[in-house]
Amino acid sequence: MKGGKLVIISKTINGQMQKTMNTLVEQTTPVTIARAEYIEVEPNVRLHITDAGEGRPIVLIPGWPLSDEMYEYQYNDLINNKFRVIGITLRGFGKSDKPYGRYDYDTHAADIRKIINQLKIENAVLGGFSMGGAIAIRVASNDKGSLISKLALFGAAAPIWTQRQDFPYNLPTKAVDDLIKLNNRDRPKLLSDFRKIFSADESTLNEGIAGWLNGINISSSSYAMAQCLVALRDTDLRNDLAEIKIPTLIMHGKKDKICSFDLAEQMKAGITGSHLIAFEESGHSLFLEETQKFNEELIKFAAK
Repeated sequence: MKGGKLVIISKTINGQMQKTMNTLVEQTTPVTIARAEYIEVEPNVRLHITDAGEGRPIVLIPGWPLSDEMYEYQYNDLINNKFRVIGITLRGFGKSDKPYGRYDYDTHAADIRKIINQLKIENAVLGGFSMGGAIAIRVASNDKGSLISKLALFGAAAPIWTQRQDFPYNLPTKAVDDLIKLNNRDRPKLLSDFRKIFSADESTLNEGIAGWLNGINISSSSYAMAQCLVALRDTDLRNDLAEIKIPTLIMHGKKDKICSFDLAEQMKAGITGSHLIAFEESGHSLFLEETQKFNEELIKFAAK
């Protein structure tokens, strides 16, 4: 009997100790919930996002016809420098849904605002590359500082991507019309031609990087690509520039063949107090051609 009682007492004590240990573990181990990889912006339309890191939020918008994966070599540096980075893939591209419908700047800007609101992001730095930069301008011009406190533009396709009588810069409209026709006839050739002029010269980016980018591009919707080319061709953001009152950084490649350096100078003239940094050795892909400089300048601007 006495031996039996000792066994029972021992089991009871061990059981209580285990419960105590479990309680201590639950109290000291933070509960983590996986962040959403997809956010619904309207019925049947979900956008893919990358959401990582802790700290001041930096929201990054990719260019045509890329996805948020294009910022792979920015994400780690931003996270390691105590920023929360949110990359948003536009509808029609990458892993986001690809619905039939509108693909103008207002539609994309509304999607971005919905994601920022759903994530309860405040005091954000908004950055955009190429067409993503043009869309970021539309977001910032309508925001009036309520969600966005700083703007960063990378090789932005703004204030206008095509020439006008009073705007003799960048591409003639016929060149974009030809791109739309080629998209609808032979999209792989369009992407191949685009690749040849993406960097300062054809050999700047190695074959691995070039193939990786092409894999991202080909995953986009042909319809979305064509509709976004229409938006790029037709949208005039000069009035939007005048509405931007927040600190703005413009980073642009001097050898850019897709968005000429003239556009950067026009953006600087149009956005009060903006700061322009030239990337002397880069074409359009400045985020890959001069990655270290790109990341350092973005981090320095965002940390101020």
